[in-house]
Amino acid sequence: MTISDLRTVQAPLKQQYRDDPDAALVTLRANGELGAGISCSVQTGQALVEAGLHPATGGDGLSVCSGDMLLQALVACAGVTLAAVASSLGIDVTGVVHAEGDLDFRGTLAVDKQTAVGFQDIRMRFELTSDADEEQIATLIRLTERYCVVFQTLAVPPKLAVSHSVHS
Repeated sequence: MTISDLRTVQAPLKQQYRDDPDAALVTLRANGELGAGISCSVQTGQALVEAGLHPATGGDGLSVCSGDMLLQALVACAGVTLAAVASSLGIDVTGVVHAEGDLDFRGTLAVDKQTAVGFQDIRMRFELTSDADEEQIATLIRLTERYCVVFQTLAVPPKLAVSHSVHS
């Protein structure tokens, strides 16, 4: 997508959000249906994904791990954001986005109550090919971090709420 194409698509949206800030507030939703064994089926925009236990917690490896899905969401969001920012800055770039995270499954399995549940460290790395100079690439990465929704959600966690209902 060229910078002109991106601006053409985004300009009316930006103006709408300036004129009516409430129009910019969108609630995204995801739903999952509990499945056979220990699994949960989640409908993505394109496919149905069955999530299950990671092999380190007793899973058979046939279902996707939600931890992997979190890293995949980070990579996807960072990749899309980088491409949009590069287009906006007029930088021609190709490459690969990597993310890896460290989990200590003693927390998840309640083996050690002092061990945190969840990722302890997440690292994201960009392998890029571009004629842009170092300053342009640094700006590209900085703006990608700044505008990547998943990155910012992990960096500055939102307020979380949990509710439930039980049906007989």
